[in-house]
Amino acid sequence: MNTSERLTVGVAARLSRYLQVLTQARKMGKDRISSQEIAEYTNINATQIRRDLSAFGRFGKRGVGYRTDALLDEIRKILRTQGQHNLALVGAGRLGSAIASSPIFAEHGIHIAAIFDTDPEKIGERIGELRASSMDDIAQICRERNIIVGVIAVPAESAQDAADALIDAGVKIVFNYSEALLDTPADVQVHTSNPAVELLYAMYFHLT
Repeated sequence: MNTSERLTVGVAARLSRYLQVLTQARKMGKDRISSQEIAEYTNINATQIRRDLSAFGRFGKRGVGYRTDALLDEIRKILRTQGQHNLALVGAGRLGSAIASSPIFAEHGIHIAAIFDTDPEKIGERIGELRASSMDDIAQICRERNIIVGVIAVPAESAQDAADALIDAGVKIVFNYSEALLDTPADVQVHTSNPAVELLYAMYFHLT
């Protein structure tokens, strides 16, 4: 497969999971990793992993495995996650603060460039390296800082307003941490993360 071709949803999802494992493996000091080790961490069959990776070239050797750094770089190229991407976080509460304080985004080249909230008591509060800004300034700040990704970390009843503000500011990718079903234009990608749904998925395979 040519890396310029658009990936299927399934392949993109699996490559993202491989990327997560490889990032952690590198932090653990693992120079090499086998498809079987990746399989154990992802619950994806090792044969499927080798098939996915071989579609983009020869990255490993039988019996030796993959060079962690090299494979990590190649998957980032395939997923087009090289360089830095600026993100806006809406919600300066406990969830938003936890997200802003986590290194996980920076590990993947994603920079939290702005934090917004509607609560006057939160505006101006320091969260990590940033101070929370007013939602009234979201359009100007998103333009100035070239932000195309937004993360919603507010209660469900406030999520649609947050999404509308992000979209009006030019954001094209919205990651929704609330349970709300968002109404967005067709050209905006929305990804919703719900821990309860993930737990139900895991429980199904344990209980059946």
